[in-house]
Amino acid sequence: MPGWTLDQDVETSVGRVASGLVGRGDDLVLAHGWPWSSYSWHRIIPKLAERYRVHWYDMPGFGQSQICADQRTSLDVQSEIFCEMLDHWKLKTPSVIAHDFGDAITLRAHLLNGRDYQRYVLMNVVAMRPWGSDFFDHVGRHVKAFQGLPAHIHQAIVKAYIRGALAHDIDPSDFTKLVEPWLGVEGSGSFYCQFAQADECYTAEIEPMFGKLRCPVKILWGEDDPWIPIDRGRALHKLVGQGEFQTLAQVGHLPQLEAPERVLAALENFL
Repeated sequence: MPGWTLDQDVETSVGRVASGLVGRGDDLVLAHGWPWSSYSWHRIIPKLAERYRVHWYDMPGFGQSQICADQRTSLDVQSEIFCEMLDHWKLKTPSVIAHDFGDAITLRAHLLNGRDYQRYVLMNVVAMRPWGSDFFDHVGRHVKAFQGLPAHIHQAIVKAYIRGALAHDIDPSDFTKLVEPWLGVEGSGSFYCQFAQADECYTAEIEPMFGKLRCPVKILWGEDDPWIPIDRGRALHKLVGQGEFQTLAQVGHLPQLEAPERVLAALENFL
């Protein structure tokens, strides 16, 4: 069964982006969140590929795409690159599944850049203020201090941060794959710089427009998300004013890795 891989490189306006494509059928694009990569979709890609032509990529500064410490990776840049990837794949109206700040990126592309979607799934969304934890805010104000940490302390921070998103443990190999891109000189530099570039102004621009989505929408939410409370999801659904809001009991911020079969069942009913 075909699965996740990154076997294509695309040159974008901000550098090289690693991407993948598998399956046949209607086009479906996956947009990952922070601090993840397209690997976060690997458990659901094979099943999706049975019915769809599935596209994914590691955003600039993430995973196997180009990473450098002074790279611009803010939400405005990422939404521009999302549009560039749609153009590269020659997609006019794909269905889109987005997670975490992948939601803010694809919402910006839809609401500000005029990109149309066939169907749109928003999962554990980072798109409404306020977002970011106290730790997130602290790192953003003291980036240089964190960039100088010894490697083993940095690794412990990354592991603790990622583990903090989960309601339950995931497969150890999956956890390792989520951590790996942020280790080493380039990865650690990019990790902390991205805290500094996080700015709520990029979601403030689109919040008043949530009721203007031009396609069928489904919001999917892990009920036990430690990062973004479920009430935020309900508030988003009210602003969107259409579609279904479905929760996943005993699931945290990473439903596609914590409960992939349940996510697939929820997607099948909608897509």
